[in-house]
Amino acid sequence: MRLAIVTAYPPSKVTLSEYGYHLVKHFRLQKEVTEIIVIADKTEGKKDLIFNEDGCKITVKECWNFNDYGNLFKINKVISATKPVAVLFNLQFLKFGDKKIPAALGLILPFLCKMKGIPTISILHNKFEQVYFENAGITSNTIIKKVYKWVGNVLTRFVLASDVVAVPISKYKTILENKYQSRNVALIPHGSFEILQDPNYDLPVGAKKVMAFGKFGSYKKVEVMVEAIELIRARTNENIEIVIAGTDSPNTPGYLDRMKKKYAHVDQLCFTGNVAEEDVPVVFGNSAVVVFPYTSTTGSFGVLRQAVSYGKAVVLPALEDLRILVNEEGYKGEFFKPESAASLADAIESVLLHDSYRLYLAKANYRAASSLPMSAITNRYIEYFKALQIAKHKGFKLDVPLIEKELIA
Repeated sequence: MRLAIVTAYPPSKVTLSEYGYHLVKHFRLQKEVTEIIVIADKTEGKKDLIFNEDGCKITVKECWNFNDYGNLFKINKVISATKPVAVLFNLQFLKFGDKKIPAALGLILPFLCKMKGIPTISILHNKFEQVYFENAGITSNTIIKKVYKWVGNVLTRFVLASDVVAVPISKYKTILENKYQSRNVALIPHGSFEILQDPNYDLPVGAKKVMAFGKFGSYKKVEVMVEAIELIRARTNENIEIVIAGTDSPNTPGYLDRMKKKYAHVDQLCFTGNVAEEDVPVVFGNSAVVVFPYTSTTGSFGVLRQAVSYGKAVVLPALEDLRILVNEEGYKGEFFKPESAASLADAIESVLLHDSYRLYLAKANYRAASSLPMSAITNRYIEYFKALQIAKHKGFKLDVPLIEKELIA
């Protein structure tokens, strides 16, 4: 099988690039895949294709850019030229840009592939109904929100033209099935990126590192975390280092620089900047607890899956999507009221001051992560592609709910 994967790819800073890396890393080891064609965004540095194990041939086609109005045509041209047997899209609604037209045009691609007769699966990491416009830095105007929602409904139907649309939590599947009467939606977890054989639950000597990881400024806010740690410091003798690991969200350039100035007086506050792929295990491994200072969610839960795969205790906002995900995938965490520094301080303190509780959360998360390795998730996609090829050959439409039941069984 010559499989095309349309995704942002490291060293790209575009959303879901890291997930694209792990898709490629694990698909290349599937025996059914003879070649992977990575249809990726253009980057200055070379694509990260260094893996520990041998796998199938990987061909990289850099042809699109974030916010490029021509992405639809450029990607479609590469697909036509390379003639893959199947196509996998790694998508969310702001995948191809945070400007309206480039973002919208890119989401028409699954429909075009379906029209070409190519078996197509789209991984949809968020649902348009789950995008909180103001928090995501898009708009706070009520009328514009309504227009966007209408456009979002149309674009959702283009994505639903895929043979299979994979979503990470049951809520998204329910919305798509009920609102759009879709019968091609599959519930497939994201999977855990790296599963350590024997994680070290001991903490480094010195300050306990409380870490947040990601792209900050839109719905991921540094302020509440810094203020929560200051509250803990005022009432305990804990030696705590605050680690902000990551960069600005594309929608909020300059945010972290403003935070550095605002909190210049705060002791032991570290801004790491961009974290290279090889440094990610160290950043997570040295952390006592990983905090998610989110005001809302957009459906991409990659950082949570990284944290649990490294055997880390997590502190999470009490948001519906995260509660569903934790319940469905078996993770454990301490919850707090979003945007409340006092609530977050209580949650972090519960973990930091009670090491047995930290270990309980960390070990439970590692067990849950170990049950969902990326190798198993990519194998699930292979089974869907095989079923699609059979359906195409015999001329019938794939019954996704039936196949899903068989795969889960």
